[in-house]
Amino acid sequence: MAEYVQNSFSFFTPVKPASMPPTISAVTRNDNTLDATDKAFHNWYRFVLSYPPHLVRDYINDFGLNENSTILDPFCGTGTTIVEAKLNRIPAVGIEANPFPHFASTVKVDWSVNIAELKSIAETITQATYTTLLHQGIDDKSLTCDPRAKLKTLDAQAARALIKNSISPLPLHKSLVLLEQIKKHKTSAAYKYCLLALGNALVTNIGNLRFGPEVGVGNVKRDAPVVALWNHEVKKMLRDLQGIRENNFPPVKLFHADARHMQNIIPPNAIDAVITSPPYPNEKDYTRTTRLESVILGFFTDMGQLRTHKKRLLRSNTRGVYKMDDDDIWIKDNQKIQEIAHKIEKRRIELGKTSGFEKLYPRVVKLYFGGMAKHLTELTNALRPGAKLAYVVGDQASYLRVLIQTGSLLAEIAEEIGYQVERIDLFRTRFSTATKSELREEVVVLRWPGHKK
Repeated sequence: MAEYVQNSFSFFTPVKPASMPPTISAVTRNDNTLDATDKAFHNWYRFVLSYPPHLVRDYINDFGLNENSTILDPFCGTGTTIVEAKLNRIPAVGIEANPFPHFASTVKVDWSVNIAELKSIAETITQATYTTLLHQGIDDKSLTCDPRAKLKTLDAQAARALIKNSISPLPLHKSLVLLEQIKKHKTSAAYKYCLLALGNALVTNIGNLRFGPEVGVGNVKRDAPVVALWNHEVKKMLRDLQGIRENNFPPVKLFHADARHMQNIIPPNAIDAVITSPPYPNEKDYTRTTRLESVILGFFTDMGQLRTHKKRLLRSNTRGVYKMDDDDIWIKDNQKIQEIAHKIEKRRIELGKTSGFEKLYPRVVKLYFGGMAKHLTELTNALRPGAKLAYVVGDQASYLRVLIQTGSLLAEIAEEIGYQVERIDLFRTRFSTATKSELREEVVVLRWPGHKK
């Protein structure tokens, strides 16, 4: 594989070949914030640290994609790539294993709802919820509550799956009352928009969560204007839908599936480009990011269901490792990854770290890169010759401060499978509290020549 060196512009560019094209504008736009013009549809529900729409556009332009192309995002998340593809009139396919982000993405790319119907049903739900709460002694407009009011709660198993104090009792009660009113309209095409609006309101304003970079509990508030916050989300959707004056946007196909098992999902030679961001190898449990809305809205109701969902995810943290996992066989001959795992284990012993999770650190690194190798191998069947790929990944030092250069390791794995590594672009840097240094987030740019090694 070509070696990579860092040049004075702070991005990696291959030493060979000499005729390498310049890196794209992602290098100079190294933030993940939404531009004002980018909020439509994307802002219906979005991970805080999602990569921004402008990054997707950069690679759409760099890869020369158009309405005759098909883009795949195999780690779809909240749908940034597929929404941006649709806005640019490019057919797209998404795969997501986590149930609530999958649901959110399906809603975000469906612009067919009758706007008048959505508005009418939202008004009906609003009035019914206010009235029901008033009968219970709760005024959601003035944020007053009769102390004798009996509050709804989740059942014990569902409550156990929540992050403690992620939502206060009174906002939870109001949210459950609102959810009951939304569910009365299950047969309407507007139902899923109303449900997603509540999901986004829960995680952004109703609950007590804070993000940055890990999910945790921030200010625990006693109350929140739940119906008004939900209404704000619905009105945001209505504004975006009203801004669509045409209906000739291409279709988007979405699958609730595991990106490591794609052969029965996508037909051979169907994909022209991949723009995606898989999980990074660190101790971030990505299901915690969506736990509040997933539990309250019923996407899983106990820890057993949560474990079932986790088994469909790429192994990227020790909270998602299981005894029967064997993805590490895919990189058993990769010396660099084996050396990193050995270095982590050696440091664990030196530091006297003995917890069960700490003992899993070397294994999760091997399972992560093995899972990515499995994914990239299965993906080859779906790619057309000459397909371009952009993988947004980040260096990590979560495991006892041992540096994992995810981008260069992923590039090496891809080249072993038969991909051509065109370059590695710097997306942004972020400060690591563990190492007190800046870690790189990069875009590994690949090309599929149409044959395996």
